[in-house]
Amino acid sequence: VIAARYQNKWVFVKHKERDTYEIAGGHIDEGETALEAAKRELKEETGATDFTIEMIAIYGVKKNDFIDYGGLFIAECFQFEALHHEIESIEFFDDLPNNLTYPAIQPYLFERVKDYLNYGN
Repeated sequence: VIAARYQNKWVFVKHKERDTYEIAGGHIDEGETALEAAKRELKEETGATDFTIEMIAIYGVKKNDFIDYGGLFIAECFQFEALHHEIESIEFFDDLPNNLTYPAIQPYLFERVKDYLNYGN
């Protein structure tokens, strides 16, 4: 999951098949590191071509008896190109939008990113 900023706004993506917003993210492909996957997903989902990125946390989500782990990244974007994948558009917000694709986890991750920014790294 990559919480991205552009000119002091949060970058959220809108998938072509949904009417909701989400933080950019995805899965690690075979042979990729978490950082390589985050860079690829950020570019694929937002069109970002010039950015800085860093991992700020590892999180786990428990579903039934299984825990799925992920990396939480923060990125500062400086330049974008046209979108070429499953994302319809990117939009910029001052805060977390109300209409979220994953409302059970995105607010928690978003608050973790804001805490990281407020308390320094």
